[in-house]
Amino acid sequence: MIMRIRDLESDYGQQLFKLQKEAYKVEAEMIGFADIPPLLETYEQFIHCHETFLCYLKGDALAGAISYTKENGQMLICRMIVHPDYFRQGIADALLHALQLHVDWEKISVSTGKMNLPARNLYEKNGFTHKEDVEVAPRLSISIYEKQHSFYVCHDKKHNE
Repeated sequence: MIMRIRDLESDYGQQLFKLQKEAYKVEAEMIGFADIPPLLETYEQFIHCHETFLCYLKGDALAGAISYTKENGQMLICRMIVHPDYFRQGIADALLHALQLHVDWEKISVSTGKMNLPARNLYEKNGFTHKEDVEVAPRLSISIYEKQHSFYVCHDKKHNE
């Protein structure tokens, strides 16, 4: 089941914060960089992040979440979190699909560690286009992806004719 979390000062918010730490530890090991922002974030910073969270519940367990911000039709995926016990079970795909279906958007942007091949594969197989790689710290590059909503692309082409 996928549900929206509005109050991060709730039990779900506390579970999300712990889940984030577990998931991003795996990414940090994968990309060889321990100081990724979600691992350095305090609970106080987390509950004031101004992101909207869609969470994936498997039974009573919080198995994953995706968070985003949106402004003027431009959506930014801020976090993609899957508990390590639930890797490779389609949870990230389901969250990404739910986000695209239930939130109005024109363009989605997301970034991930350049060396995080599972995340890069996730975005590419879901129609995101690799835009560029950017070095954000010594020994850390991120890959930036974007996706245009096909309705808006078609509408823009018609409008431009």
